[in-house]
Amino acid sequence: MLTADLTGERMLITGGASGIGRAASLLFSRCGAVVAVNHLAGDPRGEETVAEINAGGAQAVAVPGDVSDPKGADAMVAAAIDALGGLDILICNAGTPGANEPIPHDDLDAMTEEFWSKLLSTNLIGPFRCIRAARAALTESKGVVVSTASIAGLGGNASSVAYGASKAGLINVTRNLARALGPDIRVNAVAPGLTRTPWTEPWPAERKARSVENTMLKRMVEPEEIAQAMLYLAVNGAVTGQTVVVDCGRMF
Repeated sequence: MLTADLTGERMLITGGASGIGRAASLLFSRCGAVVAVNHLAGDPRGEETVAEINAGGAQAVAVPGDVSDPKGADAMVAAAIDALGGLDILICNAGTPGANEPIPHDDLDAMTEEFWSKLLSTNLIGPFRCIRAARAALTESKGVVVSTASIAGLGGNASSVAYGASKAGLINVTRNLARALGPDIRVNAVAPGLTRTPWTEPWPAERKARSVENTMLKRMVEPEEIAQAMLYLAVNGAVTGQTVVVDCGRMF
């Protein structure tokens, strides 16, 4: 298992209280980072994750906020930077599929203006808002950004047209911001395949089995494995502008 010495490093993770985000919050804290865990206001999992980290001897603070809200995102990032005294690592993990069930790609009527707006504002513009708000702090620390994209953004079977487009856009933004913000800030992303999270847990077994059958390793990805990839991208100073696929060898 990959590990690193992040003692003294200050990290903000959006969507850090469940699934992939929670796994990353716990991993980075075990490596010594002080973690600001972002979560939606009123979600008890945020305080629970922070309490677990602090009980284990590491340090964490809760910074509630919604990345889909422009003012709210800016205020949340500012609060995290103030609480941490700066910022070294920003993980843009918050995202939404917008629906509990996949929407067939030929169901154009389901792709309403409201649906598009929700997904793009959360999955694409949300990370951009957070990076923009954190730019000065990350420039000062020569920091790094790691975003959670998806194989849906690389042509995988997306849960909806809008979801796939939002993640494809995030992959493009990752590459462009790596150029724009380098050499001071590195910008990378992870593209998970089917991962065991609270969102995928209630899926019908046959649906998950079909997806697993299309992988080389014949299993789902665990959230801790995505967190490991995030850690690699955070500590390897030679990597920027990249999107690392972690999908158990899914064959499109």
